[in-house]
Amino acid sequence: MPTTAPTTDPTTDAVAFFTARLEFQTDVSDVHAALSDGSADFVLVDTRSAAAWAGGRIPGARHLPTAQLPADLDPAVPVVTYCWGPACNGATRAALRLARAGFRVREMLGGIEYWTREGLPVQTDDGVVTADPDPLTVPCGC
Repeated sequence: MPTTAPTTDPTTDAVAFFTARLEFQTDVSDVHAALSDGSADFVLVDTRSAAAWAGGRIPGARHLPTAQLPADLDPAVPVVTYCWGPACNGATRAALRLARAGFRVREMLGGIEYWTREGLPVQTDDGVVTADPDPLTVPCGC
């Protein structure tokens, strides 16, 4: 804990911080649910390299590396970005680029790594594959 007194009410700061995180971030479970039940009101954008895309991607995602953004995306449609995983900030950089261009955007936490670790389907050039869920990540239950 900090040794200096906060300049604002820490409770108010915490509410604002966590509210912003939920407004600007989502997770693989929520994205999968929206894609599966047809309620997705966003375009899912994979910001990884062409080689990474070729190795496997989330079914229904668009491949638009950050340097190509915003490409032909419709600014009226919200965007969810993803990249490799928690150790990569590619989706964050892409989300920032889109936000600066006036898009409503969220970053998918965990990226394709956690999508795969949760045993969700991955599209390859040979078809759809799934891995066994990682017992450390599934079921989260949150």
